Amino acid sequence: MDARAIIASVRDRAAIGQAELSWFANGLADGRVSDAQAGAFAMAVLLNGLGEAGRTALTLAMRDSGETLGWSLDGPVIDKHSTGGIGDCVSLILAPALAACGAYVPMISGRGLGHTGGTLDKLEAVPGLCTGLSGERFRDVVAQVGCAIVSASARMAPADRRLYAIRDVSATVESLDLITASILSKKLAAGLEGLVLDVKMGSGAFMKGLEEARALASALVETANAAGCRTSAVISDMSQPLAPAAGNALEVAEAMRVLCGAGDGRLAELTMVLGGMALGDAGLAESREEGEEALRKVLGDGRAAECFGRMIAAMGGPTGFVETWEQVLPAAPVIRDLPAPRAGYVRAMNGEAMGLAVIGLGGGRQVETDAVDPAVGLDRVVPLGSRVERGAPLLRIHAARQDQADRAAAALVQAMDIGEAAPYLPPLVHERLG
Repeated sequence: MDARAIIASVRDRAAIGQAELSWFANGLADGRVSDAQAGAFAMAVLLNGLGEAGRTALTLAMRDSGETLGWSLDGPVIDKHSTGGIGDCVSLILAPALAACGAYVPMISGRGLGHTGGTLDKLEAVPGLCTGLSGERFRDVVAQVGCAIVSASARMAPADRRLYAIRDVSATVESLDLITASILSKKLAAGLEGLVLDVKMGSGAFMKGLEEARALASALVETANAAGCRTSAVISDMSQPLAPAAGNALEVAEAMRVLCGAGDGRLAELTMVLGGMALGDAGLAESREEGEEALRKVLGDGRAAECFGRMIAAMGGPTGFVETWEQVLPAAPVIRDLPAPRAGYVRAMNGEAMGLAVIGLGGGRQVETDAVDPAVGLDRVVPLGSRVERGAPLLRIHAARQDQADRAAAALVQAMDIGEAAPYLPPLVHERLG
């Protein structure tokens, strides 16, 4: 086999099998495939697709290009993945809650991407915590605590790491087949038995419309199930931040409120839906509805919070975090309200613009090497559909300097649409698949 022949097959829409895609994935991992060939392959896939069988074959090939994990535990090994949105800190709540219900959750997560925040950046807002655990330590924490949220090992799905970097500079990020293989190769390499997916749509998501979100959700569910991992998905709304906050420490604070039984908004609701699906599918509950009830119990009686606290300590964070998080999390020196410029209803929010404002405050990266300020961001974001008076606060800005707060305020006031008529409020969950 050689890279040119495989690229030509995809270019000409010829049948391509597991052996060819495995060779290509291994070539990405070990350097036999050049950057030019990787870019040509990505463009051919973007333009012509691989079909369902080819998409599954590529996913498995990329999974098997590096280290894969196996588990010998007394409960199901399950996980959750989100395609990313503003104020989405579900993972911080769901991983310990599922563990408290008897599951094991080896959650391999990522950093901020574009205008959306990353779970690893949020977790690292906790002083001392390290997400770059060794493989042995990762296994130990999962076995002892029930969950761990970590960065991927360099040895895990190296073909994806290489191809992802090529896609980023070759205008091929949008390929449905390549997105699916990228997401699932890493998740499947973690040795999962079950997976629940949260595909976002709306102004704060990468997928703005229902049709493109449905296409991605369907591709992910079909491919993961074909690869032997029981998978289901929801398409959830991202026309406003999921939590009333955006920014690393501020989102950890929102997650802690839910974990400590004080959260009853959209963040808590979606956590219940995803957790109920995961527990029902894994056989830890008789049904998804009973799974949701089990989640409510472990959040209400403190077991989920206790599990989260043990995970924090096992990953290098402070002991007693659940009791002291309000004192431990970093705080920004400049905090100011964003006043409404007029009276009316909050009709729409530009979630992408809000995410970019957080990055401008230092809460995300403009380039890969940027340091992230964990304290900055937004909170107390008013819900969509709220009636506000002129001068009433729309949200609160947390900044390192006053000039940064001023720039964020100028951008954020443009991101909020206030009008006379009350808006249509979309449902939190648009569809469920699987």
